[in-house]
Amino acid sequence: MNIKYRFFIKLLPVMAVTCIFTSCKKFLEEAPNKTTSLVVKTTAQINALLDNPNTFYTENNSSQIFSTDDYGLTTDVYNGGRGVFSNMAAFEFLTWDTQYIPDLSDLFWTNEYKKIFTANLALNSVDGVTGTEAEKAIIKADAHFIRAYSYWVLANTYCLPYTEQNKNEMGLPIKLSVSFEEPMQRQSLEKVYLQIEADLAEALKTPVGLMQSGRPRHWRASKAGVNAFAARYYLNRNNNAKAIEHANAALADYSTLVDYNTEMKYSDKTQSITINSGTPNAQTVVLKYPYTHDNQTDMIDMIGWKEFLYYRMLNYTSWWYIPSLDLLNLYDKTNDLRYEYHMVEGYSYDRGMTKPSYNYPGYIFFFKDRLPSGPTVAEVLLIKAEAQARSNDPGGAMTTINTLRAKRMKPGAWVNLVATGKDDAIKKVLEERRREMPFVQRWFDIRRYNNNDDPNDDVLLTRTFYPYNASSVLFNEPVKTYTLPKNSRRFAAPIPRTEIISSNGAIEQNTY
Repeated sequence: MNIKYRFFIKLLPVMAVTCIFTSCKKFLEEAPNKTTSLVVKTTAQINALLDNPNTFYTENNSSQIFSTDDYGLTTDVYNGGRGVFSNMAAFEFLTWDTQYIPDLSDLFWTNEYKKIFTANLALNSVDGVTGTEAEKAIIKADAHFIRAYSYWVLANTYCLPYTEQNKNEMGLPIKLSVSFEEPMQRQSLEKVYLQIEADLAEALKTPVGLMQSGRPRHWRASKAGVNAFAARYYLNRNNNAKAIEHANAALADYSTLVDYNTEMKYSDKTQSITINSGTPNAQTVVLKYPYTHDNQTDMIDMIGWKEFLYYRMLNYTSWWYIPSLDLLNLYDKTNDLRYEYHMVEGYSYDRGMTKPSYNYPGYIFFFKDRLPSGPTVAEVLLIKAEAQARSNDPGGAMTTINTLRAKRMKPGAWVNLVATGKDDAIKKVLEERRREMPFVQRWFDIRRYNNNDDPNDDVLLTRTFYPYNASSVLFNEPVKTYTLPKNSRRFAAPIPRTEIISSNGAIEQNTY
């Protein structure tokens, strides 16, 4: 099926769920013409599409989960319970494969283009519907923000890092309408980034504050949310002045942090697991989780997390973010409350490594599968601190980063970091980024570190693991060393083959 039709078909159930107005229900009952855009009649109908966070919040990005040095699936962990690891995507993204990944089922590309489709539907319809000009302006900013954000995460997953040398490399198909006839060819990377910046400029016009009726409305565009994303975008482009400007604008609108000393807590629910049953070493262990783990389907804790500026979540349905030893060793295990609450000791037992037992932690935030990936107050502080450090303001960088650490560390002399100079400040901030945002930003960060003018932050990724084929790990064969060099073309993930086929070959695969 052509990709353009699949977007529309998959979107219809979402529209049916989210349209809570009678007029929207009537609108959905009208069959669209294949050659024209959908017809909506009111701003209420468009708002019904944009108001449901379930439409937009999940990100199933395997590169973020598996492809960095934050992910710790080693041969030792694998051998601790081979039957636990049935997801071949983990091994393939772990080792930066190009042969088998194109044939995987990859929801990330399709889901982000569904979000873009919804944004385009709003933008293509809003000027012709009834409603106030103020309502229409808010909708336009929302839709431009959705489109900018989705194109950015897609470009930073499936395209090479944006540099002067890479700007004419293949980017993405740029979809700006809901027309079934719009071309699907990949545009240049430069054109994609120009589109992101154009959408971002429109999104920054939003007049909406994050706080609405005393509560943050972070699933829609706000001044804080859009400026936070703009700060992320400009840090990624190595524009430190613009990153600081937008970070300050975001924090001026909203700057509340969760104090882990007083507001973070363990769940009332513990998990008892018997390990090594039927042997002399049998015992019962108790796993402790943060309270944010409790609700798998109830979104109250996620929606209520008061640091969100834009509500998006990295989602991993196999339920084990395996922290690498390199990541674990970055934490002060005695005083860092992020380690205490989010690194669940013995989590491997929950995953089935009970006989013989193998003890390894897991990183837990919301339930077992979701990590905050949208901009947060914490991320904005880290963006500001890094931009300050790279602008040769180490003192300012430490002041900014210590604002965050005061809410994450037990009180004591270890809270406030001090930098001896620019390079030391950059190093300390980058380490804090990993402690605060494991998995979710590391892939994007490594891409930019390896393409800026600072050689001190370059990251060479390397792993030792077994060979494998399309269906199994060949654990009886000698291990191999897998390496991702600094300028590797594999920093662009393969595009799913189903998308290439459904576009009738209009979408080209990356070359390696």
